[in-house]
Amino acid sequence: MRTTRTRTLLALAGAATALALAGATPAGAADSVLTTGGAGGDAVAVGDVLNASLAGGTAATLYSSATGTSGVSCGSSGFTATVTDNPAAPGTATESLTGQTFDASSCSSNVLGVTGVTGITVEHLPYATTVTSDGAVTVTPPAGSTIQTTVKLRTLLGSITCVYQAPSLNGTVDEDLNGIKFSQQHFTKVSGSSLCFANGYFTATYAPVTDTSQPGSPTVHVN
Repeated sequence: MRTTRTRTLLALAGAATALALAGATPAGAADSVLTTGGAGGDAVAVGDVLNASLAGGTAATLYSSATGTSGVSCGSSGFTATVTDNPAAPGTATESLTGQTFDASSCSSNVLGVTGVTGITVEHLPYATTVTSDGAVTVTPPAGSTIQTTVKLRTLLGSITCVYQAPSLNGTVDEDLNGIKFSQQHFTKVSGSSLCFANGYFTATYAPVTDTSQPGSPTVHVN
């Protein structure tokens, strides 16, 4: 009798231990590079769509120099990306940047001779994007292509089109805002009139990044 009871207790203890270990496994697996519900929360699923607009009170700027304030400034901009890989942390998540927009009605220019901004278009999409656990963000174009932005301006002499290119963009994760920050990313003018500044330096903070594929569009965290 005692032997049978002892075996039963041992079996129950073994089952409880197995359940405890099983319960720990999903938590570790959910600790992916990209999560929702907080750091180390639920893993963002491959195929989910992420969106972000400019952080409140900030602007996206394309200035003619890294230290100047002459160029184009927009108060409304946003991006859309699809998650293509989200491994366990620490690691590198990948996304496909499928859209980046700028609301021309929110844009202005203080370049001499320029009276307004007609439009800003990001071309050669989609761009491959990587986000690492240590907060590094890299945006690259398709093989053999470039990151390209076309800026259309109104001037005293009529409309002009300025085309800028960059081989890639580097940003950082803003942990406080749960967003992505780009600072003075260099573009070179490849076509356009003399009123188009020769170099463009792009700065913007997009936050918060949200997972619009999930109910309530929860904020995305980087682990």
